[in-house]
Amino acid sequence: MKSWLWCFILLLTNHGAQSLNLSCRTTTSCGGNSSDIRFPFTIRGRSSGYQGFPGFDLSCAGRNQTLLHLPNSVNLTLLSIDYESQLVHVKSPDECMPRQLRDLDFASLPLKLEGSLPTYTLFNCPKLSHITSSLSWVTCLGSTVFSLASGSPLNDVNLVSCTKMYDLQLPALSNEDQSLMLSWSNPRCSRCYKSKEECCVLKQGPNPDPEVECSGDATRKRVSPLRKGLIAGAVLGSVFIVVVLFVLYRAYRYDRREKEYRHKIEKFLDDYNALKPTRFSYADIKRITSKFGVELGRGAYGTVFKGKLSSEIQVAVKVLTSSSIENGEDFVNEVGTMARIHHVNVVRLIGFCADGFRRALVYEYLPNDSLQKYISDGKNQTSSLGWKTLQDISLGIAKGIEYLHQGCEQRILHFDIKPHNVLLDQNFNPKISDFGLAKLCAKDQSAISMSTARGTIGYIAPEVFSRNFGNVSYKADVYSFGMLLLEMVGGRKNIDVATTAADGGGEQIYFPEWIYSLFGESREDVRFDLEEAEEEDGKIARKLAIVGLWCIQWNPVDRPQMKLVVQMLEGQGDDLKPPPNPVSSNPGGGVFRMASMVKSKPVQELEIIPEIE
Repeated sequence: MKSWLWCFILLLTNHGAQSLNLSCRTTTSCGGNSSDIRFPFTIRGRSSGYQGFPGFDLSCAGRNQTLLHLPNSVNLTLLSIDYESQLVHVKSPDECMPRQLRDLDFASLPLKLEGSLPTYTLFNCPKLSHITSSLSWVTCLGSTVFSLASGSPLNDVNLVSCTKMYDLQLPALSNEDQSLMLSWSNPRCSRCYKSKEECCVLKQGPNPDPEVECSGDATRKRVSPLRKGLIAGAVLGSVFIVVVLFVLYRAYRYDRREKEYRHKIEKFLDDYNALKPTRFSYADIKRITSKFGVELGRGAYGTVFKGKLSSEIQVAVKVLTSSSIENGEDFVNEVGTMARIHHVNVVRLIGFCADGFRRALVYEYLPNDSLQKYISDGKNQTSSLGWKTLQDISLGIAKGIEYLHQGCEQRILHFDIKPHNVLLDQNFNPKISDFGLAKLCAKDQSAISMSTARGTIGYIAPEVFSRNFGNVSYKADVYSFGMLLLEMVGGRKNIDVATTAADGGGEQIYFPEWIYSLFGESREDVRFDLEEAEEEDGKIARKLAIVGLWCIQWNPVDRPQMKLVVQMLEGQGDDLKPPPNPVSSNPGGGVFRMASMVKSKPVQELEIIPEIE
């Protein structure tokens, strides 16, 4: 606002201060006793700022001489300049002025011939036998060139054998006087030099005929009182209007800013109260669930009931079992971790109950249940989702895990990523839930210590069982997410994973190994037999399978970070290459082949695999 105000004032006062915006050239010369060079003349090669007027170009020659440059390559030696009278005295450098002025038209030049000069006509008379008094011999042009002054009598002149050359104006054509006076009328600088001031140019852009002003105060004081009054009135009036507008604008901004601050504070308090988990009593839990009337599901750590906080807000209440209450660690983990998390792909913890030995967690209600409901084991598929929806769900889960790893003040490791812990809202947007096994660590911490393995068989990373596979880190969640992706692809495929062994008997194979076998020998195309599927569905299935296989690499270092996983899922997937077979050379393949085919269940007290010495 301040910069705009100053620009407006300067714009209004520009005309009044125009006479101060001058370009004044300093006096220079070619040295020795040569004339001082001032405006409007300029010496080539020494100009800075304003370049002078056309037709007033000078240059310095040898022996401190100054040359005046005129059109048609005519150069005259400068003798003197009278700035007050605006006269310049020049002569021919070769002592032959008629030759120099032959092709000049002074009518088109700013420098004019001074005074009323006689006109001479030059003749070339190679066979002239008798020279009369009317003819003058121009010796510098040759022995046969003569001049005839205008108005001379022709009765005694025989010009039959002569050829006319050209006419010119000169003060005299005698051999002794080869100089002449030139004058200029524009620019009018004589008044400045008579006042011992410099003649300056008003800076008004590329004007071919700019105005000039004198540098002294005397010239600028010639502004009339009426003009001064008009300028002062315009400036003061403009300043007054701008000040009034500025005050009104500041008042408007202040009032608007105050309203914005009040709105922000009120919104913050509302959001804080909404996001901060509320502590409920057990009586509140019974009231919210209508005395545990509607059961939504049952798990290893508790039972989930449907409830209502009000007529519009539905919730899911998880009442913990006695075994989890006795430990207490899962409850503390869940409340302490989820109180830090606010993300669209993580279920929101509304409140909790810690009333004696009774523990309960209150979540937002998600009507479409868990992802487990929509992917099958190949035999009992209850419902199906389109491949586009599966892709959106996988991308949402990946963004939620990325937020847990990078978006909070401390890194949150979930350790139990699986379809059962991914809930879907009314629009099938995924939300990660169940943080009972979560651990917090610093973002720069490369590994964490664990006393027992935690997670669900089939989704647990190898390093969680044994340090022989590497240190436990956030890459364990990447592995679990990869297994979830492969289950989404395999469940949507809806085929049996059993193969026939060489002896004719049936043998179950490792689930990721079956997914990897669906790629051709070139490892470029996925041989999914999708009935009535569009080409785009095949691309999505291929992309999800490749990303899943990258995420379940045995070496944690080979698994991508979740940020890269999100980028791969957001892309088209055409340039994705399948990774090396994650199970072809793993050191504990037998253990994990068996574990992957066990029905998924939480790990409570698993023995850690002894490390190889």
